[in-house]
Amino acid sequence: MAKDNEKVNVKKEIWEWIYCIIIAIVVALLIRYFIFTPTMIKQTSMVPTLQEGERVFLSRMMRNFDEMPERGDIIIFEMPDGHPSDNQLPIAYYNSHDGLLDKFNRYFLELGKISYIKRVIGLPGEHLQIIEGQVYINGEVIEETYLVEGLETGTMDGEYCDVIIPEDCIFAMGDNRNGSMDSRVFGCIPLYKIEGEVLFRIWPLNKFGDIDK
Repeated sequence: MAKDNEKVNVKKEIWEWIYCIIIAIVVALLIRYFIFTPTMIKQTSMVPTLQEGERVFLSRMMRNFDEMPERGDIIIFEMPDGHPSDNQLPIAYYNSHDGLLDKFNRYFLELGKISYIKRVIGLPGEHLQIIEGQVYINGEVIEETYLVEGLETGTMDGEYCDVIIPEDCIFAMGDNRNGSMDSRVFGCIPLYKIEGEVLFRIWPLNKFGDIDK
């Protein structure tokens, strides 16, 4: 009888541990999706501001509360699947993902999805132009102190270097203007595709803190 009780207690304890682990995983995923998450920079498009291998703290509030980004914000968004045809608005193209399991895996677990990190340059309704290496918003050159001194903004052979940014969209570019696949090539990014805002750097420790805007 005592041995049977011991077996029952062991099984109960195992199930309690399994239950606690499942709850911890679910809570971690919910925090990661809805509130914040650390993430690693895996691209060179934001050099020199952010180097490959550095880690940053990403806020999800912009996505979950439909907040409008500000010019200069560094954001992460889903990589577009293509660019618009000639007769469409200059908005990046995304394939539809209709299946519930597909959406769960792609957007909640983030499996099979690639994200880009870029800086917000143009806001809804603004007229953005790239002329002789400089960026103009509504006819005025914008100051970009975060760029390497003397760096010019090329067109990257893109189609979208003189656009009126559609409503509910932003125009994003990397700080590494000569090595960034961005809105100059695939068009403006819908606000609902923004996955979060980079708040500050957490690694390496000697660079811990705010990031230039």
